[in-house]
Amino acid sequence: MIDRPFSILSFGAGAIGTYIGGSLALNGHSVVFIDQPHIADEIKKQGIKLNIHSKEFFISDPKIYTSLPEALSGKKFDFALFAIKSFDTQAAINQLTSYAKDIPPLLCLQNGVDNEILLEKCLGKSKVIAGTVTSAIGKMSAGHIILEKKRGIGISRDHALSKDLLKIFAQTDLNPKLFTNALGMKWSKMITNLMANATSAILDMKPYDIYAQLPSCQIEVAQLREALSVMSALNIPVVNLPGTPVKFLAWIVKYFPIPLISTLLKQIIGKGRGEKMPSFHIDLYNHNPKLEVDYLNGAVARYGEKAGIPTPVNRCLNNILNDLSSGKLPLDTYQKQPIRLLESINQTLKG
Repeated sequence: MIDRPFSILSFGAGAIGTYIGGSLALNGHSVVFIDQPHIADEIKKQGIKLNIHSKEFFISDPKIYTSLPEALSGKKFDFALFAIKSFDTQAAINQLTSYAKDIPPLLCLQNGVDNEILLEKCLGKSKVIAGTVTSAIGKMSAGHIILEKKRGIGISRDHALSKDLLKIFAQTDLNPKLFTNALGMKWSKMITNLMANATSAILDMKPYDIYAQLPSCQIEVAQLREALSVMSALNIPVVNLPGTPVKFLAWIVKYFPIPLISTLLKQIIGKGRGEKMPSFHIDLYNHNPKLEVDYLNGAVARYGEKAGIPTPVNRCLNNILNDLSSGKLPLDTYQKQPIRLLESINQTLKG
């Protein structure tokens, strides 16, 4: 048992930062959040609300700052949650560099497989702990989240703090699990992030419908098979994550015919996501100029190039989604038109 409260800094008060940081605060730990001024102002006014298992918990006076020097001033933290979007990592690193000696070890809970590498270059390997979140968390507003489906948190086993994190997260009912192979954990999470994400945004279709229609299911299977081939070439294992049977999903994708994959995954993915649209769709239709697609489909393409594995479908999805986001392509270019998208991808493959 951990016999003292931990002091924790949370980079980001979004869905993940609020859920994990708020849960730790409710369990007696001292948590300080850092986020953008407009988010910090709203949280200071409204407090933090966590709806967990149909019960609402409230933190009326959360500690939240808008600058790193302010958050670090006169404080010593045991560890930090790093829960910002991957496209903001480099900007955060630019700030972290000047305060590297004061930064505690970071538990990196971001999507993608590049963030830990960038953080280690800035802070050193001893200050970066690979992690991942598989629980589904909805953000109602700044500082107000709802736990939609509890799955858990993955933590790399190879850090001096890993066992302590396992204990305090277990005490906080976050369902943590230690992983010996950090790359396997991060890449396996990326496999789940790829599923019905880019295609849902491009086609403006729900995940169930993506897998229910054979043309869009064919695109899905192609991008996932590319990602799995890159993992195999890099000797990165597929591993099961908390509450998420990734090995079973990968086995279906690799070996089953498209019609059977459609039948199975439309139920598994559709039931898992419910009516909630994937992150790329939410960001695209909220006109967010930044998407994480470069860190998911784009990462598959980059690592595939290094490994000598062709990844044309991931590259094509990455490019199309970026063009839609930037306005280079109208949003309705492929809307509800999976056959047209498949034809465009096939044309790219021929070219």
